[in-house]
Amino acid sequence: MAKPNYKFQKRQKEMAKKKKKEEKRQRKLAKRLEDGQEYVEGVDDDDDDDDDAGEGASEEE
Repeated sequence: MAKPNYKFQKRQKEMAKKKKKEEKRQRKLAKRLEDGQEYVEGVDDDDDDDDDAGEGASEEE
């Protein structure tokens, strides 16, 4: 019996999640344009995976 390829399964799951997120972004963009709102590239209202590395870090001299 063949052994399961977990890396392949993980990659497929990640690709499906990325595709779903892109489709959602496209729907939101279409809705904004339909409602007459301006779309600003790079600004996303619900971007959950922001990298907030600067949060809580203080710069000392």
